[in-house]
Amino acid sequence: MTKRPMLPEDHPCQTCHVSAEALCCALDADTLSDFRNQGGNVCIAAGEPLFHQGDPADCVFSLTSGVIKLNSILPDGRRQVIAFLFPGDFVGLEAGERRNFSAEAVSEVRLCRFLKGRFEGFVSRYPALADARYRKAAGELALAHQKIVMLGRMTAAERLASFLADVHRRIGRKESNGVKLIPLPMSRGDIADYLGLTKETVSREFTRLRASRVIRPRSLALVEILDPQRMQELAYGIAA
Repeated sequence: MTKRPMLPEDHPCQTCHVSAEALCCALDADTLSDFRNQGGNVCIAAGEPLFHQGDPADCVFSLTSGVIKLNSILPDGRRQVIAFLFPGDFVGLEAGERRNFSAEAVSEVRLCRFLKGRFEGFVSRYPALADARYRKAAGELALAHQKIVMLGRMTAAERLASFLADVHRRIGRKESNGVKLIPLPMSRGDIADYLGLTKETVSREFTRLRASRVIRPRSLALVEILDPQRMQELAYGIAA
């Protein structure tokens, strides 16, 4: 990710590394400064909640660093990881007055926080921001549709490959020698809950990808892609 160009040194968003990708990228420098001054900063340690399912939906957040997971708790206590959010994502745009899910920091996270009423008032005055919000919502809907297909039709191997390819697209890194890396700050249990698999199945599929030389783990939280073409074939269900 790169900094948004042409922001003055004293601009409140000058040091933000996602202002070129976040919802607020639709605003010019002066309006962006006004928007940023409507809210404050939040920093949350790994494992700490941002909000709980059922809490009042009175704030919205722009994620500037770190990873957040969204959880839904079923009546019998079972948990479903709905999504992982990465820098540049907007958090908490609920249609109702209560949270439909919980949000928890996977790693240390930093966010810009805005009162929902103040945010909505700003959106009503700036059509560009309203349009950006619409496009964000449309993108989230498309991802939800993709997940339905994944859970309904993909094998365990395809689900994991699809997940790894998506994380690489969002926050992947490339070393100077061209090596592609996938940061994985989330636990294997979180990945399993997101993919609708057991933790044992996820571990087994990681082992298979490693044995077939598609990936090479650098650590539990970092994976190197050895065969990008094969990963893409698995991610999109293309026969070998």
